Amino acid sequence: MEYQQGENRHQLALYTTCLDDMVPHDNSVRFIDQFVDSINLQELGFQSLPFQGRPPYNPADLLKLYIYGYMNRLRSSRDLEKECHRNLEVIWLLKNLKPDHNTIARFRKDNPKAIKRVFRFSVEIAKNFNLIGGMLIAGDSTKLRAQNSKKNNYNKKKIQRHLEYIDNKLEEHNKALSTADGDQKEGLEKQVEHSKQQRRKYEQLQKKLDEDKTSENPQISTSDPDSRHQIVRGTITEVCYTAQTTVDASHKLLIDYKLTNQNDKKGMGMMLRRAKSILRTNQFTALYDKGYHTGSEFRTADNLGIKTLVAIPAIGRASQAPNSAYNAEHFVYNREKDTYTCPQGNELNSNQTRYKARNYTFKQYKTRACKSCPVRHECTTAKVNGKIIQRSEFTQNIQDNATRVSQNKSVYKQRQALVEHPYGTMKRQWGFDHIMTKKGLRSASADFGLIALAYNLKRMLNLGIKLPGRFALLHVWPGKVPIAQKQALKLILKGKVQYLNFFPVYFPNFE
Repeated sequence: MEYQQGENRHQLALYTTCLDDMVPHDNSVRFIDQFVDSINLQELGFQSLPFQGRPPYNPADLLKLYIYGYMNRLRSSRDLEKECHRNLEVIWLLKNLKPDHNTIARFRKDNPKAIKRVFRFSVEIAKNFNLIGGMLIAGDSTKLRAQNSKKNNYNKKKIQRHLEYIDNKLEEHNKALSTADGDQKEGLEKQVEHSKQQRRKYEQLQKKLDEDKTSENPQISTSDPDSRHQIVRGTITEVCYTAQTTVDASHKLLIDYKLTNQNDKKGMGMMLRRAKSILRTNQFTALYDKGYHTGSEFRTADNLGIKTLVAIPAIGRASQAPNSAYNAEHFVYNREKDTYTCPQGNELNSNQTRYKARNYTFKQYKTRACKSCPVRHECTTAKVNGKIIQRSEFTQNIQDNATRVSQNKSVYKQRQALVEHPYGTMKRQWGFDHIMTKKGLRSASADFGLIALAYNLKRMLNLGIKLPGRFALLHVWPGKVPIAQKQALKLILKGKVQYLNFFPVYFPNFE
């Protein structure tokens, strides 16, 4: 049976082509090349380092390499180094440059803020071509596993358990030493010394935790110092970072991200301020899940003039009445009289004293009618004072959100489909469920910034394929002549223009 035969590897051949001809004109690598070449990297904060001897690599080339890598599921600096030697697309993109893995890794570590500005540049490009509606956004967070095992994460209780264990071991070793001799004694002495070293290590960690007065539950991660042990879902925990993101509803493009090591409780207000600055308007609706249901964050949103829809969590068991019909939400508040009316028609009054909780103040409302009320056993389990309603300074903001949610149920149903789309692509499809770096929050932010940038560019490229003429927006006019947006779009859609210059971009004043 005859088969197709390959060419002789040792036969000399003359190729009548150049490197540029080996990469198709619709290849996404050209998209990356023109995108980066259209950015003034020095203005965005990429610094050209001083050198002696051999010149350094151009930041534009290293940025192109990283964007290509992240768009093709390659994040490791060593993997990217290999691609520079064997991947024709990368050879074309870097014009046959071959940086080593240390140079590649340092570029990501040293430029987290500049990488974020490149991400914002992609957002402004999307806005210029109406890919971002700015009318409906959704916010959420995802946990990304850090390069720090649970074993190397410590809190006060864990350290205390280690110290107790070491003390017990030392006691056992000391008892054994009193009767040991020869080689056995020498081995026990080594174990005792090792245990003492371990004890000193844990005592130092304990001292650092005692000095931390800012955290409710201080902890230390020894491999990646800024990572924190957090609940991922249910009872599953990981040492990880939290990525807060904001997604626009029009084409599910990311408009903002921020990597933190905190939970969602205080995340909404910060992300809304940033969204208002990016979109340059507050005339949009923001959707969030119940993890963001915090009174102070609602106050922030209302002060910003932003309409929020946040899912309402279930009432805690300790706050429920024996009969749910007598839960606090069924008591009607009269703003003019500053009183509550219970389901039995009794009026609850306040003594106008403001009590202080950890993060807010509140007033208490009660009535003497509780003592003789026939349904008291269904309303409260209190033995002395009867039912007491607490109204915090944020209660009105919380109730306003509940009203909006009940009136816009169909809008809120869109939240999960919007905000989970990027996470499905990043974590499930690309496998980017962890942080590559291990030198703190700054480096981790650069890693996630490149993930977010790669997602936006990939999404814009896909939209360009679906929407005729959009792919041309990421090429450059040969003479770099600025064109008005409407005129440029008309020329692209008519097929008269092949290349288009970028428009000026706006960067909000925050990191």
